[in-house]
Amino acid sequence: MPYTLTGLCEFREEIRKSRFITLAAPITTALDAQAFIEHHSDLNATHNCWAWKLADQYRSNDDGEPGGTAGRPILAAIEAQGFDQVVVLVIRWYGGIQLGTGGLARAYGGGANKCLQTAERIELISRVALSCACSFSELNLLKLRVAELDGLIVEENFTANGVELQLALGEVHIGALQTQLADLSRGRILLQR
Repeated sequence: MPYTLTGLCEFREEIRKSRFITLAAPITTALDAQAFIEHHSDLNATHNCWAWKLADQYRSNDDGEPGGTAGRPILAAIEAQGFDQVVVLVIRWYGGIQLGTGGLARAYGGGANKCLQTAERIELISRVALSCACSFSELNLLKLRVAELDGLIVEENFTANGVELQLALGEVHIGALQTQLADLSRGRILLQR
C-alpha cells in the first residue's frame, strides 16, 4: 500500500562543509508540488533540487548539479519508501569541498531517505466516486456514516427537495454504507457509481 505524509517534515545535515536542508510535504496536484517548491526554495542557496510523485506522474530537477546526481536520487528515495502524493525539496549551500557525483547522489538521496523515514505517514486509500441524494433532515447522519467509514464528501448541492452529494469511499465499505443508508432512509437513499 502506498503512503503519504501527514504534513511538512524537515531534516538537516552537514556533509563536508556543505549544508543540506530537506523538506517534504504531501500534495494532491502537480500545481501543489510546484507551489511548495517555489515557496520553500531559498534563492540564496547554491542549489534547490527536488522531486515529486503523484500516482503515475513524477518530476525531478537537479538545479545545476551534474545530471542525475540530485533529482533522481530524491525520486528514488520517495519510491523506495512506498510514498505517493509527496514532494521533496533538498536545499544545498556549497561549503567549498567537491563531493563528486557519487557523493552528491548519496547526499541528496540520503537526505531525502532520512527525512521520509522520520516523517509521520498515513496509508493512501483508493476510493470510488459515488453519488446519492438525501433529505435535509438525513444530511447530518449521512455525513456521520460516511466519516465513520473513512469516506469523503466531495461536493454538496442543495436543491428544493434535499441535498445531492458526491462521495468518495473505499470499495470495501460501499456495501456497509448502502445498508446503513437504506436503514436510515427506509430504502430511499441509493448509492450510485
